[in-house]
Amino acid sequence: MLEKKDKFLKSERCPVRNILDRFGDKWSTLVILVLNEEQKLRFNELHRVIGDISQKMLTVTLRNLEADGLVSRKVFAEIPPRVEYQLTDIGKSLVPHISGLITWADDNFSSILESRSSYQQKKKN
Repeated sequence: MLEKKDKFLKSERCPVRNILDRFGDKWSTLVILVLNEEQKLRFNELHRVIGDISQKMLTVTLRNLEADGLVSRKVFAEIPPRVEYQLTDIGKSLVPHISGLITWADDNFSSILESRSSYQQKKKN
């Protein structure tokens, strides 16, 4: 059994670093939140809702979330093919935690910006 400190040495063994690296990027959290609100979305609908994400980045983000079991992808045998994305149960279980982080960020945003500004001023002097 690994000692507590040893499990943090390598990211592949550290549950926090390993998992947060996957959905802590610029887009994954937003995709999770949008899918939570909309239930099911097709690729182009999701792209339209998010707006400033490239199609390539949305594809990569959805593939990573699907690989981690947070998002499911359903392909319909139609012409043209229709694909829908939705959160899995594990993806839905993540939403309250993201919501808590959003609340924390909203509550502390001004203080953090002030601290950053103060830090930059100290660096200049």
